[in-house]
Amino acid sequence: MPDPDIVLLGGGISRFARERADGTPVDWMTEATRDALADAGVDHGDLDMSVVSYESEILARQVTMGQVVQDALGLCPKPSVRVEAGGGTAGAALRTAFAYLKGGLAGSVLVVGAEAVGRLVSSATVREVYALSGDVEFEMAAGGFFMAYYALMMKEHMRLYGTTEEQMALVSVKNHRNALSNPMAAMPMSITVQDVLESPPVVAPYKRLDCSVLADGAAAVILATADWAAAHASAWRDKPRVFMTGSGCGTERVRLGDRPRPDPGFAHMRAKREAARKAYAMAGIEDPRAEIDLAEVADAYTGAELQSIEALGFCAPGESGPLLEQGVFDLGGALPVNTSGGLLGMGGPPGAIGLAQAIEVLRQLRGECPAERRVPGARRGLTDIHGGTASYAVVSIFDRRD
Repeated sequence: MPDPDIVLLGGGISRFARERADGTPVDWMTEATRDALADAGVDHGDLDMSVVSYESEILARQVTMGQVVQDALGLCPKPSVRVEAGGGTAGAALRTAFAYLKGGLAGSVLVVGAEAVGRLVSSATVREVYALSGDVEFEMAAGGFFMAYYALMMKEHMRLYGTTEEQMALVSVKNHRNALSNPMAAMPMSITVQDVLESPPVVAPYKRLDCSVLADGAAAVILATADWAAAHASAWRDKPRVFMTGSGCGTERVRLGDRPRPDPGFAHMRAKREAARKAYAMAGIEDPRAEIDLAEVADAYTGAELQSIEALGFCAPGESGPLLEQGVFDLGGALPVNTSGGLLGMGGPPGAIGLAQAIEVLRQLRGECPAERRVPGARRGLTDIHGGTASYAVVSIFDRRD
């Protein structure tokens, strides 16, 4: 059987917000799906299956929410699969759909995800869920938590390379500013480096404005083979065609102290290096910084964006901070990063954010983003998301072909 080309046909986002009182995750997924179908010009009855993305039954307040979503969307009795991978959940869902299409098990897949961490769930419950997401037998018993581990990773990066808090603050300034032209973003702001540095401390070196916020919201995309798209997608003839050309996944030891030393150590993200290596090989990319026009990368913390930029091969270890200061990763730079606002500017519902990243890349490659954050002439984009303490990573590559 020939290897099918995979098309990203359309996407929709139900607004991200720190707290939404207007419905449930199923309602938001229905809204995002409706918009994705309209964007793709696809009738829901023609879809072959769904992949449903959400991190936790506890946060969703619904066990087997995938079946509930399938029912609500009118997709029964067609197949569906639920995916969960912590903060990398939506990226894993995208990769799962890609694999189903490549393997010939479906011609089209709706990938839809959501999270609810505001009104529906207490903060104590959210903290418990994230504590349970680490190594329960060791880390939880020792009182560890993810924010502290990410802070330790960045402190080591600062020790090795002289990375500064001012460089980290520039990430926050950039991403919150990019979100100002994104109506779906939860945290659009115009701030300065000084604002970030003077925001309340959380875990050194991170301050409040160095950290993304969890959010309510949903996103949906439709992936299909090119043959299926030609037969079923009315928008196929009228819009620029965007293909998913690469997918990679990698993992790392869960506990920071167990990670191989001296390289990669815990200042670097080996799982992401591996995911990128595989995605680049599949997409035929040899020089990512030169061949990729924009990237949506994981930025739950400002330092995590810098570490991700290095793991993705956009620069050597220790170079991300100085290059950011030079504007390389800003709008108008050689490789804009997080034009959507990223997790810092958009908010980070784990079941949806990786799909929202793909939608930003889709709209950039089609030339549909507002002029304020558009990357003119973009032909290739990357999405990157991870879970745990960067112990699980997924990288996806998208190309525009006229």
